[in-house]
Amino acid sequence: MHTILKENYGFVFEDKLIDEIAQVATLKDFKEGDVLIDFGDYIKKIPLLISGAIKILREDFDEGELLLYFIEKGETCAMTMACCLGETKSEIRAIAENKGKVVMIPVNFMEEWLGKYKSWRNFVFNSYNNRLKEMLSAIDSLAFLNMDERLMNYLLEKSKINGSKEIKSTHQEIAYDLHTSRVVISRLLKALENQGQIKLHRAIIEIVKS
Repeated sequence: MHTILKENYGFVFEDKLIDEIAQVATLKDFKEGDVLIDFGDYIKKIPLLISGAIKILREDFDEGELLLYFIEKGETCAMTMACCLGETKSEIRAIAENKGKVVMIPVNFMEEWLGKYKSWRNFVFNSYNNRLKEMLSAIDSLAFLNMDERLMNYLLEKSKINGSKEIKSTHQEIAYDLHTSRVVISRLLKALENQGQIKLHRAIIEIVKS
């Protein structure tokens, strides 16, 4: 555990903090599609992502869910931290975008380390700041971008996170993340292909222009 933390967070945390995390945390493997946090859960542990990517969804009380942002290596979920501090139920669902590993830290250490370690305070505040920017970007996207622009931004983000120009997602899965219908997504994907921005293959979308 200590070696994994040192390799991935040694540039962020003090050695003493890494030692403490290694003593109390657990390492968890996950695979694509695993639900790591669900709506209504009381969150007992804070995730530090070692590898892979996790998408964070917000429940829409009228219908379905809305993609807020992705968590990548070296990051945590600010909304998870907020639930931990407020001892409230989770208002997000965290689903593994691909396989990876995550370090889970018991929540009772979070406040203690806020007062004890400057690096932990900076990490927490930066996480809040970065997630806020991403959520504002998501709001702007909903308010000001056409669905074809939202779709292209989504595909580019998926490509970056997975490190591949080929995106293995069904039209229905994309529609679910973008809170629209499969018919709309299929039509827009075909339009993007006609514009030369993507190529459609069986169960794969290839980014041509980035």
